Amino acid sequence: MIKKTLIILFLLFTGLTSFSQQTNTSFKIVPLGVKGGDDESNLSAYLLAPLQSDNYIALDAGTIHAGIQKAIQRGIFKGSTQDVLKKQVKGYLISHAHLDHLAGLIINSPADSSKNIYSMPKVLNIIRDKYFTWDAWANFANEGEKPQLKKYTYTPLEEDKPQVLEGTEMTVQAYTLSHGNPYQSTAFLVRANDSYVLYLGDTGADEIEKSDRLKKLWQKVAPLVNSGQLKAIFLEVSFPNEQPENQLFGHLTPKLFFKELQELKQLTETAAFRKLSFIITHRKPPIYKEKRIKKQLKEGNDLNLKLIFPQQGRMLIIN
Repeated sequence: MIKKTLIILFLLFTGLTSFSQQTNTSFKIVPLGVKGGDDESNLSAYLLAPLQSDNYIALDAGTIHAGIQKAIQRGIFKGSTQDVLKKQVKGYLISHAHLDHLAGLIINSPADSSKNIYSMPKVLNIIRDKYFTWDAWANFANEGEKPQLKKYTYTPLEEDKPQVLEGTEMTVQAYTLSHGNPYQSTAFLVRANDSYVLYLGDTGADEIEKSDRLKKLWQKVAPLVNSGQLKAIFLEVSFPNEQPENQLFGHLTPKLFFKELQELKQLTETAAFRKLSFIITHRKPPIYKEKRIKKQLKEGNDLNLKLIFPQQGRMLIIN
C-alpha cells in the first residue's frame, strides 16, 4: 500500500512538473544584428529558442556570420562560426526580401547546412527569382533556375495557420504587415509549449499606411497578452520623431510606436500588458539618430513599457 501511494505521488509530482514546464516556457534570444540601414556587419537577425534548447530559428537574416562571431566572443556559443551555423541554426523565418533582412542568409549559404526557409509565398518568390539565381549568386534552393543545389527548402506560410519549425520545439503563425503600402512584410507569432513571442518585421503605422494590418494583429494577440502567454514583442523603430511622414518608407518613429501600442493596451488588461517585454529593433544609423530614437523612447514612455534595446551578441532571457 505504501509503495502504491509513493508511485501515485511520484506520478502526480512529475505530471505537475511537466505541466509547469509547459506553461512557463522561457525563451532565449541571441541578437546577431540589431540595426537597419547601412552597417552590413549588424543588420536585422535574431536567433530564438526555448531556454533549455539549443535548436534556434533565425528571425530574419540580415547579418549571420559577424553576429555569430560576436556571440562566440561573448561566450554565448562554443566552437567555430560554421559549426554554430550548421548545427544550431535550424531554419530561417524571413519577414520580407529587403537585403538588410536577408543578405546574411545569401552570403553564408555556401557554408550552411540543409534547412528550411519559411516565409510568405510572395517573399519566397523574390528570393527564388532575384537572389538564388545563377546570375546573382548560385541557386542553393530546391526551386528556380537549374541546376538546383537543394540545400534550402522553400516552405511557404499561410496567414494564421500554424507551421512546425523543423528541428526545433517551436511552431509559427504568420501575419501580413504593411511596409510602404502596397509592399508587404510579415509578423511571426512563435510558440513553444504554451508560451509565445511575437516578432514583427519592418512595418508602418496603420494611420500612415492607410491599413488595418496592425489593428488586426493586436486583436489576434490580445488574448495571449491577457493570459500571460505572450512574453515579448519585437517591434521596429527606424527613425526619430523628426522624420517627415512622407519619408518614413513603411517604418515607425517613437511617437507612432507608442500610438500603436496604446491600441494594443486598450484591448488588454493593464496588469497583463505591463508584464510584456518590448524589444526595440531596426534603429537606423547614423549613431546620433540611433541615440535620439532611444532617448525619445525613454522620455515618451508614458505607458511604462518594459523596453529592451538589444545588443549584438548579447543573449536576452525572456520569461
